[in-house]
Amino acid sequence: MASASRPAPSAPASYETALEELEQLVARLESGDMPLDQLLTGYQRGAELLKFCRDRLEAVESQIKVLDQGVLKSWTPE
Repeated sequence: MASASRPAPSAPASYETALEELEQLVARLESGDMPLDQLLTGYQRGAELLKFCRDRLEAVESQIKVLDQGVLKSWTPE
């Protein structure tokens, strides 16, 4: 299996980095120009990036709840 020799992709440095990589990956996947094996690898990486972003968002939401004494308040732009 050729993909077994590739090093595993590293974890993103930040939420913003993960989101940018995910957006670029989605654009490549949607272009239809990737070979089948790269599509599978891209899909797997996309799932990892999505999980990373969701985990970061949940962590921030939990911190906000603590700061707001356990009640998540609605945010309304001023």
